[in-house]
Amino acid sequence: MTTEVDLAAPLRIADLSAARDPVRVVVGPQVRDRVTHTRIFLSEVLGEDRAVYGSTTGFGALVGYAGRADLRDQADNTLAHLGAGHGPDLAPEIVRATALVRAWSLAQGASGVSPHVVDALAAMLGTTFVPAVPRWGSVGASGDLIPLGAVAQALRGRGHAYLDGVRLSAAEALHRAGLEPLPLDGRDALALVNGTSLTTAATALALSAVRAAHRSVQVLTCLLADLLGADPQFLDARLLRAYGHPGAIDVGARMRRVSDGLVPSGKRPLQEPYSIRCAPQLLGAAEDALRHVDSVVTADLGSVSDNPLFFPDDDLVVHGGNFFGQPAAFAADLLSMVVAQVGNLAERQLDLLVDPHRNGGLPPMLAAGPGQQHGLQGVQLASTALIAEIRRDAMPASMQSLPTNLHNQDVIPLGTQAALRVFDQAGLLRLIVGSLALGLRQAAYVGARTPTAPGCGEALAALVAAIPPVDPDRPLDGDVRRAADVMDTLELPLTPLTLDGRRDA
Repeated sequence: MTTEVDLAAPLRIADLSAARDPVRVVVGPQVRDRVTHTRIFLSEVLGEDRAVYGSTTGFGALVGYAGRADLRDQADNTLAHLGAGHGPDLAPEIVRATALVRAWSLAQGASGVSPHVVDALAAMLGTTFVPAVPRWGSVGASGDLIPLGAVAQALRGRGHAYLDGVRLSAAEALHRAGLEPLPLDGRDALALVNGTSLTTAATALALSAVRAAHRSVQVLTCLLADLLGADPQFLDARLLRAYGHPGAIDVGARMRRVSDGLVPSGKRPLQEPYSIRCAPQLLGAAEDALRHVDSVVTADLGSVSDNPLFFPDDDLVVHGGNFFGQPAAFAADLLSMVVAQVGNLAERQLDLLVDPHRNGGLPPMLAAGPGQQHGLQGVQLASTALIAEIRRDAMPASMQSLPTNLHNQDVIPLGTQAALRVFDQAGLLRLIVGSLALGLRQAAYVGARTPTAPGCGEALAALVAAIPPVDPDRPLDGDVRRAADVMDTLELPLTPLTLDGRRDA
């Protein structure tokens, strides 16, 4: 069933995720009326010889010079010089989410675009068409100029695009998709590129992925504690209320639901290592940070990021800086910090689990026959490499401002770099989560006790059903991804289930 997105309604992160596949984008009468109303106002303003950036002027540092007299020529003037991006093409889901964010922003009727521009974006999203957009070139200051320029050019039939996953000339891809090349004038072209839609889309998609990993680590921490026979008092509600942080209180409550019924073995030390004992505090702090990122993304999804903006009822054309992606830059950098620490927690938990000195006597590396077999040894090595990669790339982008564009852009947020970076990191975090989940499934096979908490039991049951034990050794890259898939779809709290995940499961 095709998802429907109404441009008259608030845009949601779920809409961006759905746009990975063809979606039906509704451009209803309310949207059409306000876009048309502002477009008529723009014509009146230009007829009065009032200055309008990008319509009567050059761009960026060349604003003091006149633009081309013909408005359609002015579209070429806008887009041609932006064909300067480099690097690999962005992931299709990011590009399509970007197009949806841009369509919503333009549909608010403050940008002065032709109605057919919004229609063209909506039509594109109803197909598998994906503009080929180079990764490098945006500083996120006048919006995502170079990448959005590639989107606009592809819609005109210039450059390259994908259709059904095949890279073609944009003209051929449009033809095969049943789409017409998009005619633009200078205002249309500038409105397509002068916004932070790529930064917003990538941050939103990364947030969704990190949220899923954060939920999974909460469940897996409970399962780890249960398999080891740890005392669950580290989740005590009174303890966490005294801590005072809302995220920790809420994370603790969720983890108590998952671990409800956990019976300590009495064989563990009084106090567990921090990777278990301090998990609600760490994951709670992550929850507080994720809530802030969510508020920024929500504001960005409801934002008109463009310049200038048109307010026909007030007879105003207002020039300013709504294309400056500083909020998302800060938010994406914060999200990167969350990824690094949640990933570090999961990697340390896996390290604890494979260590016979700390895992309650389970075999080293959870190998079914140590020496003849090596169990999770390769997976644990790869997890260490993954968290090292995340850490190496965690330097905040938003503090790297440097001047460009003849000092017209003398401060820049670099939100695009921050957003694309954390999108990549979220994918690595998911693999670390899958690695820990696979380790817990294997621990149940090589001698860990049967979970005593029904919620933990059902989480393990889902993993056991999807993944055979590692006996004998085999390549485990696919199993890591499959375990991550299981955790993505797991719903907790769950109903009780009797499960034996040991060697005879």
